Amino acid sequence: MRTVHTIRELRALINSHRQNGHRIGLVPTMGNLHDGHISLVEKARQHADVVVTSIFVNPIQFGAGEDLDNYPRTMREDQEKLEQAGNHIVFAPSVEEIYPHGLVEQTQITVPVVSEGHCGASRPGHFNGVSTVVTMLFNMVQPDVAFFGQKDFQQLAVIRKMADDLFMPVEIVGAPTVRDEDGLARSSRNGYLTENERLIAPVLYKTLQQTAANIQDGQTNFAELEKEAAETLTKAGFRPDYVNIAHSLTLKPAKPGDDDITILAAAFLGKTRLIDNLSVYR
Repeated sequence: MRTVHTIRELRALINSHRQNGHRIGLVPTMGNLHDGHISLVEKARQHADVVVTSIFVNPIQFGAGEDLDNYPRTMREDQEKLEQAGNHIVFAPSVEEIYPHGLVEQTQITVPVVSEGHCGASRPGHFNGVSTVVTMLFNMVQPDVAFFGQKDFQQLAVIRKMADDLFMPVEIVGAPTVRDEDGLARSSRNGYLTENERLIAPVLYKTLQQTAANIQDGQTNFAELEKEAAETLTKAGFRPDYVNIAHSLTLKPAKPGDDDITILAAAFLGKTRLIDNLSVYR
């Protein structure tokens, strides 16, 4: 496995593989890797000859007061996990390498509609930062296929629309959420939870499961179901950011006749913001 830190080094490696006819897969990450990330690498190995994993804590997707400075940087441990998973290239650039002209002057990509609402409403500018850095990574790596986790459901929708609208020749693959035995979705931010908060955290997924069961039982008053779910989370000790029942493709509020629905939720537990989702097919 090779680790490179500059775009020039990365492109030289990619070009050599291209000349050998290799199919390139990309797994974009911000590091602090867990089993969910590693599952993406393993999936990428099934679809590509060469797997590139990027590790870059992207400053323009963090808002004011968010955890950019405290976000865990665990490069050595990440490299060990990636090597064990059979990753081929690690791209770990500096902020200066990615944004040589500074953040203020950086061109940004905006993806309308699907980036609005949900986390887009709670974290203004977040998805501009995501779509911008992913576009840049697509241009640097020029992958045949790229892999993203379904835990970040809205992010996946944003990237799919961006790639489609801009005619990017990249296949976007969404991988199922990896969960602990108690249902908690694997996340880099789970490490922020206290011991007691970690015991409470699985209530988020259990609440989504109950809401999904209610929908499958024929309940169509989605506003009431959202309210009940938020109340359940509050009683458990969360501070709900949102619980939204949406159409899975448009991410707009679901209608009673919709048969492809996703429940999206975000909630604070202590200082930690957790997100999760669950799709319902009727």
